Amino acid sequence: MPERIRIALAGAGIFARDAHIPALLSLQDRFEIVAIYSRTRATAEALVASMPIKPAITSDLDELMRRNDIDALDILLPIDLLASAVDLALASGKHVVSEKPMAADVASGERLLSIYANHPAQVWMVAENWRYENAFCAAAELVQNGDLGPVFSAHWALANSLVPSNKYYQTAWRRSGSFPGGFLMDGGVHHVAVLRQILGEIVGVNAVVKQMRADLPPADTLSAALEFASGTIGTYTVTYAAGAPWTSALHLVGERGTARIDRNLLEVTADGQPKPVSFAENKSVTDELAAFADAIQHGTPHRNSPTEALNDVAVIEAMLRSAETGRRVTPQRFA
Repeated sequence: MPERIRIALAGAGIFARDAHIPALLSLQDRFEIVAIYSRTRATAEALVASMPIKPAITSDLDELMRRNDIDALDILLPIDLLASAVDLALASGKHVVSEKPMAADVASGERLLSIYANHPAQVWMVAENWRYENAFCAAAELVQNGDLGPVFSAHWALANSLVPSNKYYQTAWRRSGSFPGGFLMDGGVHHVAVLRQILGEIVGVNAVVKQMRADLPPADTLSAALEFASGTIGTYTVTYAAGAPWTSALHLVGERGTARIDRNLLEVTADGQPKPVSFAENKSVTDELAAFADAIQHGTPHRNSPTEALNDVAVIEAMLRSAETGRRVTPQRFA
């Protein structure tokens, strides 16, 4: 393995431009960006034009996979194309970091896990950057250390207005209804990853799902009651149909204290006194890609295994199934 990992991007959309490219450029001692693939060549050309380096451009994914001067692939394709691209990348012998969700559904994810089992020398990380966010990591440590005592309840309500001016609204595939749950899956795996990281496994869900706006298929609003293996009970409510003026913090109530957690804030209340801790600007994508490099070069374990990511998908899928059946559903669990 060269001193720097030679990496190519498969996908040149919003998150490549806004997150992965800046992170990789900040890690130039670890990565060399060799090539960028886009189904639409003009998109890749526009991305490269804004970069201080000029990697090769291709609209031929098979050609990218065949190149022997690439050590790793960063896959940032639409959700319904992720699984097939990961399959190709593993078959090519390259290391893989692929955007979340791990797959569009549990069945596709299980198939990829079985394929990955035949490639033990390759690293595959699913890019769930919220597992590397400072406030969520600190909250997980707080709960695991018992600082709140047993956590009795958790409550998380999020309102994210997806209007035509929103950059993610403008990605047609996100509103195509071509994968289960739509935005509920796309954004929901972030939220489930955090809940599982902080509170442990979710063992039961009861959910209601609705489509409030015709332009956000197949659904845009979800409310679920959650049961955790630890005994904690909670609620998770999210809508993409409208926004709200308040912050979307996760609230925990424990025997010895409470916590309010947002992406840059952890406020702990003990003995009636709130103690807020603010965090510096998040560099979670940079941190996860540095962990990807460590896994390749040093064999260091990372937080975003495909199995962990499939468990996130399984919880969202259980919520969708509960809404369809009107019954409590136990999410599938993968070890």
